[in-house]
Amino acid sequence: MKKSIILLPTLKDKRLKTLNLKVYTLAAALGMAGFIQAQSVASGTNKNLLGQRNVITTSVPFLTITPDAKSAGMGDAGCAADADANSIHWNVGKLSFIEKKAGVSLSAAPWLRQLVPDVWFYYLSGYNKFGKDDRSTLAASLRYFTLGEIQFTDEKGDPMGTDQPQEFAIDVAYSQKLSDKLGVGVAMRFINSRLVARGVYNGVEIKPGIAGAGDIGIYYKDKTKLGGKKVDYSFGANISNMGSKITYTTDANRDFMPANLRLGTQWKFDIDDYNQLSILVDFNKLLVPTPQYAYLKTADGKEDSIDQDGNSYIIGRELDDSPVVAGLFKSFGDAPGGFKEEMKEITTSIGLEYWYDKQFAVRAGYFNEADTKGGRKYATFGIGLRYNVFGIDAAYLQPFTQRHPLQNTIRFSLLFDIDAFKNQSEKGKPVVKPN
Repeated sequence: MKKSIILLPTLKDKRLKTLNLKVYTLAAALGMAGFIQAQSVASGTNKNLLGQRNVITTSVPFLTITPDAKSAGMGDAGCAADADANSIHWNVGKLSFIEKKAGVSLSAAPWLRQLVPDVWFYYLSGYNKFGKDDRSTLAASLRYFTLGEIQFTDEKGDPMGTDQPQEFAIDVAYSQKLSDKLGVGVAMRFINSRLVARGVYNGVEIKPGIAGAGDIGIYYKDKTKLGGKKVDYSFGANISNMGSKITYTTDANRDFMPANLRLGTQWKFDIDDYNQLSILVDFNKLLVPTPQYAYLKTADGKEDSIDQDGNSYIIGRELDDSPVVAGLFKSFGDAPGGFKEEMKEITTSIGLEYWYDKQFAVRAGYFNEADTKGGRKYATFGIGLRYNVFGIDAAYLQPFTQRHPLQNTIRFSLLFDIDAFKNQSEKGKPVVKPN
């Protein structure tokens, strides 16, 4: 089995060898939080790193970016939230529960706005219901991430020219209601990641990374009463980005995509005829093997973790190269720190959403990730407006423990109700009912 090792500096060896070019390119070009945190391990000295930071890294992390401002304003919770045009990202199983016949959504957000002006993330999605009683839904989406103009250099720092890296993913999804309370869905995804112009760099041929992946989701929705008040509750589960590995070189080594398990619930309380309050909770876990620790080889070829002076011989993190399916199952029990570390690989999103008259919304949320797995902790805030054929959502993120690519940025999403627009055109007058 082939494995890549990210080397760490030690007291015995101050040389930090060049990383595999494809990993280096991702870290340097994307500048994303997960990669920045992963590389911070390399600043450690020759000490026992067990129990310290051990971040799971994957290729094409742009697939994990929250696309819409609605969920972004609720701590990135959305697995069991009310279905809309953006459900293709959160849970394909709930697409069939969208109340409207057809619609589209467009979202845009600057990335690393405080550092660079031309890195942007865009997301376009749409759906159409069909079949008996509109129990089936077909949806599609386009996710586009442009990194602007980047100056590339070789390992000596000499210029290698400029380029405009970009990545995109195209999704097609189908969802079906199995009953009035239960829905399932599947999605297929094509991914193209061009981080460097095609060519040969330092003797290595570079090409765009191309891969395919799929999602499967399930959604359950019901209602009850608490204290005489109507309560709508829902549960969702979604596994996303299951598919082939991806590579940017002709090397046989390929990197895992961010396969992810998402579980969530929403409880919506009708306070009165005009006021609604929803509580959402999501749990996420990457279905990717945890990096293991690589040890220095002794003279007899065995791995040794401690030298004669009591110093650790951990020299780096060993990246697993298991087949995709094997890696998926391995991800539930391979953390070096055992069950305790496995639990730390689960991120938590908590969201609140208040609606007045189904037209104006105020949102808040909190996202938490263990310090040893990236340490992302931030609060989010958002608002929403629905009227006639249009809807608009806005979100703002406030990090607590580290810089975030979206801090001090207001992101927006626009929603368009095609069904309401048709009704308005046919009647020749505005639709007065709220969306």
